[in-house]
Amino acid sequence: MRIDSPWLPRATCDASCVMATEAPAGQRVVVAWRVAIRATFAFLLLSVVPLLAIPVPGRSHVQRSYCRLMLRCLGVRITVSGGPIRNLEGVLVVSGHVSWVDIFAIGSVLPGRFVAKSEMITWPGLGILARLMKVIPIDRDDLRRLPDVVAAIAGRLRAGQTVVAFPEGTTWCGLAYGQFRPAMFQAAVDAGRPVQPLRLSYHRRDGQTSTIAAYVGEDSLLASIRRLITAQRTIVAVHVESLQLPGADRRDLAARCESAVRGDPTRSAQGPALVA
Repeated sequence: MRIDSPWLPRATCDASCVMATEAPAGQRVVVAWRVAIRATFAFLLLSVVPLLAIPVPGRSHVQRSYCRLMLRCLGVRITVSGGPIRNLEGVLVVSGHVSWVDIFAIGSVLPGRFVAKSEMITWPGLGILARLMKVIPIDRDDLRRLPDVVAAIAGRLRAGQTVVAFPEGTTWCGLAYGQFRPAMFQAAVDAGRPVQPLRLSYHRRDGQTSTIAAYVGEDSLLASIRRLITAQRTIVAVHVESLQLPGADRRDLAARCESAVRGDPTRSAQGPALVA
Protein backbone atom coordinates (compact mmCIF):
# COMPACT_ATOMS: atom_id res chain seq x y z
CA MET A 1 0.00 0.00 0.00
CA ARG A 2 1.39 3.39 -0.98
CA ILE A 3 1.59 6.07 1.69
CA ASP A 4 0.50 9.69 1.22
CA SER A 5 2.86 12.32 2.63
CA PRO A 6 4.23 15.77 1.77
CA TRP A 7 7.39 14.13 0.34
CA LEU A 8 5.83 11.05 -1.21
CA PRO A 9 2.48 12.09 -2.73
CA ARG A 10 0.18 9.47 -4.14
CA ALA A 11 0.17 9.43 -7.95
CA THR A 12 -3.16 9.67 -9.72
CA CYS A 13 -2.08 6.83 -12.04
CA ASP A 14 -3.52 3.36 -11.51
CA ALA A 15 -4.11 0.08 -13.37
CA SER A 16 -6.33 1.85 -15.91
CA CYS A 17 -3.23 3.69 -17.22
CA VAL A 18 -1.44 0.48 -18.17
CA MET A 19 -1.88 -0.91 -21.68
CA ALA A 20 -3.09 -4.51 -21.93
CA THR A 21 -0.72 -7.11 -23.41
CA GLU A 22 -3.14 -9.96 -24.14
CA ALA A 23 -1.87 -11.83 -27.21
CA PRO A 24 -4.18 -12.99 -30.05
CA ALA A 25 -5.08 -16.67 -29.83
CA GLY A 26 -2.90 -17.56 -32.83
CA GLN A 27 0.21 -16.07 -31.22
CA ARG A 28 -0.06 -17.47 -27.71
CA VAL A 29 2.44 -20.26 -28.35
CA VAL A 30 4.97 -17.72 -29.63
CA VAL A 31 4.35 -15.50 -26.62
CA ALA A 32 4.75 -18.46 -24.25
CA TRP A 33 8.17 -19.24 -25.76
CA ARG A 34 9.14 -15.58 -25.59
CA VAL A 35 8.23 -15.40 -21.91
CA ALA A 36 10.07 -18.64 -21.10
CA ILE A 37 13.26 -17.55 -22.85
CA ARG A 38 13.28 -14.06 -21.35
CA ALA A 39 12.48 -15.28 -17.85
CA THR A 40 15.21 -17.93 -18.02
CA PHE A 41 17.92 -15.52 -19.12
CA ALA A 42 16.81 -12.86 -16.62
CA PHE A 43 17.02 -15.43 -13.81
CA LEU A 44 20.48 -16.53 -14.94
CA LEU A 45 21.62 -12.93 -15.07
CA LEU A 46 20.33 -12.31 -11.54
CA SER A 47 22.33 -15.31 -10.34
CA VAL A 48 25.61 -13.56 -11.18
CA VAL A 49 24.66 -10.32 -9.39
CA PRO A 50 27.22 -10.92 -6.58
CA LEU A 51 30.00 -10.50 -9.16
CA LEU A 52 29.05 -6.81 -9.46
CA ALA A 53 30.28 -6.27 -5.90
CA ILE A 54 33.84 -7.29 -6.79
CA PRO A 55 36.09 -4.20 -7.08
CA VAL A 56 37.67 -4.55 -10.53
CA PRO A 57 39.10 -2.03 -13.03
CA GLY A 58 36.40 -0.68 -15.32
CA ARG A 59 33.64 -1.53 -12.86
CA SER A 60 31.36 1.19 -14.24
CA HIS A 61 31.64 -0.34 -17.70
CA VAL A 62 30.73 -3.74 -16.24
CA GLN A 63 27.66 -2.26 -14.53
CA ARG A 64 26.55 -0.55 -17.74
CA SER A 65 26.89 -3.80 -19.68
CA TYR A 66 25.02 -5.73 -17.00
CA CYS A 67 22.11 -3.30 -17.02
CA ARG A 68 21.89 -3.39 -20.83
CA LEU A 69 21.86 -7.20 -20.78
CA MET A 70 19.11 -7.21 -18.16
CA LEU A 71 17.03 -4.83 -20.26
CA ARG A 72 17.41 -7.17 -23.25
CA CYS A 73 16.35 -10.14 -21.13
CA LEU A 74 13.21 -8.21 -20.20
CA GLY A 75 12.48 -7.44 -23.86
CA VAL A 76 13.54 -3.80 -23.57
CA ARG A 77 15.80 -1.98 -26.04
CA ILE A 78 17.48 1.29 -25.08
CA THR A 79 18.33 4.33 -27.18
CA VAL A 80 20.46 7.23 -25.92
CA SER A 81 20.41 10.75 -27.37
CA GLY A 82 21.16 14.33 -26.41
CA GLY A 83 24.33 15.89 -25.09
CA PRO A 84 27.50 14.02 -24.20
CA ILE A 85 27.80 12.31 -20.84
CA ARG A 86 30.42 14.27 -18.93
CA ASN A 87 32.93 12.30 -16.88
CA LEU A 88 32.58 14.39 -13.75
CA GLU A 89 32.97 13.23 -10.17
CA GLY A 90 30.16 13.79 -7.70
CA VAL A 91 27.09 14.28 -9.91
CA LEU A 92 23.45 14.02 -8.86
CA VAL A 93 21.45 12.32 -11.63
CA VAL A 94 17.68 12.93 -11.72
CA SER A 95 14.83 11.81 -13.96
CA GLY A 96 11.12 11.19 -13.98
CA HIS A 97 10.02 7.91 -12.41
CA VAL A 98 7.86 5.40 -14.31
CA SER A 99 9.04 1.97 -13.24
CA TRP A 100 11.62 -0.19 -11.48
CA VAL A 101 12.96 -0.60 -15.03
CA ASP A 102 14.24 2.99 -14.75
CA ILE A 103 17.06 1.66 -12.54
CA PHE A 104 18.42 -0.52 -15.34
CA ALA A 105 17.86 2.17 -17.98
CA ILE A 106 19.82 4.78 -16.03
CA GLY A 107 22.37 2.21 -14.87
CA SER A 108 23.18 1.43 -18.50
CA VAL A 109 24.00 5.10 -19.10
CA LEU A 110 25.18 6.59 -15.77
CA PRO A 111 25.65 3.90 -13.10
CA GLY A 112 25.66 5.22 -9.55
CA ARG A 113 24.20 4.87 -6.07
CA PHE A 114 20.40 4.96 -6.24
CA VAL A 115 18.08 6.63 -3.76
CA ALA A 116 15.09 4.30 -3.38
CA LYS A 117 12.29 3.37 -1.03
CA SER A 118 13.48 1.10 1.75
CA GLU A 119 10.91 -1.58 0.81
CA MET A 120 12.93 -2.31 -2.32
CA ILE A 121 15.59 -4.02 -0.19
CA THR A 122 13.10 -6.85 0.51
CA TRP A 123 12.07 -7.43 -3.12
CA PRO A 124 12.97 -10.86 -4.51
CA GLY A 125 15.97 -10.72 -6.85
CA LEU A 126 16.00 -6.93 -7.17
CA GLY A 127 16.53 -6.61 -3.41
CA ILE A 128 19.87 -8.42 -3.70
CA LEU A 129 20.87 -6.12 -6.53
CA ALA A 130 19.81 -3.08 -4.46
CA ARG A 131 21.99 -4.12 -1.53
CA LEU A 132 25.01 -4.81 -3.75
CA MET A 133 24.57 -1.44 -5.44
CA LYS A 134 24.45 0.17 -1.97
CA VAL A 135 21.08 1.81 -2.50
CA ILE A 136 20.42 4.80 -0.23
CA PRO A 137 17.05 3.90 1.36
CA ILE A 138 14.25 6.31 2.21
CA ASP A 139 11.97 5.11 4.99
CA ARG A 140 8.48 6.01 3.78
CA ASP A 141 7.06 5.58 7.28
CA ASP A 142 9.49 7.96 8.98
CA LEU A 143 10.17 11.04 6.90
CA ARG A 144 11.80 12.71 9.90
CA ARG A 145 14.94 10.92 8.69
CA LEU A 146 14.83 12.72 5.33
CA PRO A 147 17.46 15.29 6.43
CA ASP A 148 19.78 12.37 7.23
CA VAL A 149 19.21 10.97 3.71
CA VAL A 150 19.98 14.36 2.18
CA ALA A 151 23.14 14.61 4.28
CA ALA A 152 24.19 11.10 3.18
CA ILE A 153 23.70 12.02 -0.48
CA ALA A 154 25.68 15.24 -0.04
CA GLY A 155 28.49 13.25 1.57
CA ARG A 156 28.65 10.82 -1.34
CA LEU A 157 28.63 13.67 -3.84
CA ARG A 158 31.53 15.33 -2.03
CA ALA A 159 33.35 11.97 -2.14
CA GLY A 160 33.07 12.02 -5.93
CA GLN A 161 30.32 9.40 -6.25
CA THR A 162 27.42 9.53 -8.71
CA VAL A 163 24.01 9.44 -7.00
CA VAL A 164 20.71 8.80 -8.81
CA ALA A 165 17.42 10.10 -7.39
CA PHE A 166 13.79 10.31 -8.55
CA PRO A 167 12.50 13.68 -7.27
CA GLU A 168 8.83 12.93 -8.07
CA GLY A 169 8.86 10.66 -5.02
CA THR A 170 6.71 7.96 -6.61
CA THR A 171 6.05 6.33 -9.98
CA TRP A 172 3.76 7.73 -12.68
CA CYS A 173 2.55 6.07 -15.87
CA GLY A 174 4.63 8.15 -18.29
CA LEU A 175 1.61 9.95 -19.73
CA ALA A 176 1.06 11.88 -16.49
CA TYR A 177 3.81 13.29 -14.29
CA GLY A 178 4.42 14.47 -10.75
CA GLN A 179 6.15 17.61 -9.54
CA PHE A 180 9.85 17.48 -8.66
CA ARG A 181 10.25 17.83 -4.90
CA PRO A 182 13.19 20.06 -3.92
CA ALA A 183 14.49 18.05 -0.93
CA MET A 184 16.94 15.85 -2.88
CA PHE A 185 18.34 18.91 -4.66
CA GLN A 186 19.46 20.34 -1.32
CA ALA A 187 22.19 17.69 -1.33
CA ALA A 188 23.62 19.08 -4.60
CA VAL A 189 23.43 22.64 -3.23
CA ASP A 190 25.15 21.65 0.03
CA ALA A 191 27.87 19.70 -1.78
CA GLY A 192 28.28 22.30 -4.52
CA ARG A 193 27.97 19.60 -7.17
CA PRO A 194 26.11 19.72 -10.54
CA VAL A 195 22.95 17.86 -11.46
CA GLN A 196 22.51 15.74 -14.60
CA PRO A 197 18.85 15.57 -15.73
CA LEU A 198 17.83 12.59 -17.87
CA ARG A 199 14.57 12.39 -19.80
CA LEU A 200 13.18 8.84 -19.87
CA SER A 201 10.28 7.69 -22.05
CA TYR A 202 8.93 4.27 -23.00
CA HIS A 203 7.65 3.39 -26.47
CA ARG A 204 6.24 0.59 -28.57
CA ARG A 205 7.99 -0.60 -31.72
CA ASP A 206 5.91 1.83 -33.80
CA GLY A 207 7.14 4.77 -31.73
CA GLN A 208 3.91 5.34 -29.81
CA THR A 209 4.24 6.03 -26.09
CA SER A 210 3.85 2.86 -24.05
CA THR A 211 2.77 2.35 -20.43
CA ILE A 212 3.68 -1.35 -20.39
CA ALA A 213 6.65 -0.70 -18.10
CA ALA A 214 4.68 1.52 -15.72
CA TYR A 215 4.67 0.35 -12.09
CA VAL A 216 1.73 2.23 -10.61
CA GLY A 217 -1.24 1.89 -8.29
CA GLU A 218 -1.50 -1.46 -6.52
CA ASP A 219 0.63 -3.22 -9.13
CA SER A 220 2.79 -6.11 -7.90
CA LEU A 221 6.38 -6.66 -8.96
CA LEU A 222 5.65 -10.11 -10.41
CA ALA A 223 2.66 -8.81 -12.39
CA SER A 224 4.77 -5.94 -13.72
CA ILE A 225 7.58 -8.30 -14.80
CA ARG A 226 5.10 -10.66 -16.47
CA ARG A 227 3.50 -7.80 -18.40
CA LEU A 228 6.88 -6.55 -19.59
CA ILE A 229 8.32 -9.88 -20.76
CA THR A 230 5.04 -10.75 -22.48
CA ALA A 231 5.15 -7.65 -24.68
CA GLN A 232 6.78 -8.08 -28.09
CA ARG A 233 9.26 -5.26 -27.53
CA THR A 234 9.51 -2.13 -25.42
CA ILE A 235 11.90 0.71 -26.18
CA VAL A 236 13.19 3.05 -23.47
CA ALA A 237 14.58 6.32 -24.79
CA VAL A 238 17.09 8.15 -22.60
CA HIS A 239 17.78 11.76 -23.53
CA VAL A 240 20.77 13.43 -21.83
CA GLU A 241 19.90 17.03 -20.99
CA SER A 242 22.27 19.92 -20.18
CA LEU A 243 24.18 19.59 -16.92
CA GLN A 244 22.74 22.01 -14.35
CA LEU A 245 24.93 23.94 -11.90
CA PRO A 246 23.58 23.82 -8.33
CA GLY A 247 23.31 27.51 -7.50
CA ALA A 248 22.08 28.41 -4.01
CA ASP A 249 18.32 27.77 -4.27
CA ARG A 250 17.14 24.17 -4.25
CA ARG A 251 13.67 25.13 -5.51
CA ASP A 252 15.12 26.92 -8.51
CA LEU A 253 17.40 23.95 -9.18
CA ALA A 254 14.46 21.54 -8.93
CA ALA A 255 12.40 23.70 -11.32
CA ARG A 256 15.22 23.88 -13.87
CA CYS A 257 15.79 20.13 -13.78
CA GLU A 258 12.07 19.35 -14.01
CA SER A 259 11.77 21.61 -17.05
CA ALA A 260 14.71 19.83 -18.69
CA VAL A 261 13.26 16.40 -17.97
CA ARG A 262 9.89 17.45 -19.39
CA GLY A 263 11.54 18.75 -22.57
CA ASP A 264 10.91 22.46 -21.94
CA PRO A 265 14.16 24.18 -23.06
CA THR A 266 12.72 27.68 -22.47
CA ARG A 267 12.31 27.20 -18.75
CA SER A 268 15.42 25.04 -18.21
CA ALA A 269 17.56 27.70 -19.90
CA GLN A 270 16.61 30.28 -17.25
CA GLY A 271 19.18 28.94 -14.77
CA PRO A 272 22.90 28.15 -14.96
CA ALA A 273 23.69 25.18 -17.16
CA LEU A 274 26.72 23.59 -18.70
CA VAL A 275 25.68 23.24 -22.32
CA ALA A 276 27.50 20.71 -24.52
